[in-house]
Amino acid sequence: MMFYAIVGEDVVDSLQARLAARPAHIERLKILQTEGRLLLAGPFPAIDAADPGPAGFSGSLIVAEFSSLDEAKQWAEADPYVAAGVYHNVTVRPFRKVLPA
Repeated sequence: MMFYAIVGEDVVDSLQARLAARPAHIERLKILQTEGRLLLAGPFPAIDAADPGPAGFSGSLIVAEFSSLDEAKQWAEADPYVAAGVYHNVTVRPFRKVLPA
């Protein structure tokens, strides 16, 4: 198993689609968490604020363990945010955690 960084980039004005698909998106992340495979996950606020309000988000970062790059890509492509049109681009890259040890 290895960590992979999944970066989803939102389309412009994605907030409503994001909110509608969020429960299903979070449910998938909770499965990874229960399996002990989720290192971190969260959105990028579109403005410099913890709660960006109507400005929404510009994307998301997920770092989780998968058995291969292909498996991580397949998982990312099946994300509800992809199906809902929230993300216009998703990048998956191997990630090596160094700190904290």
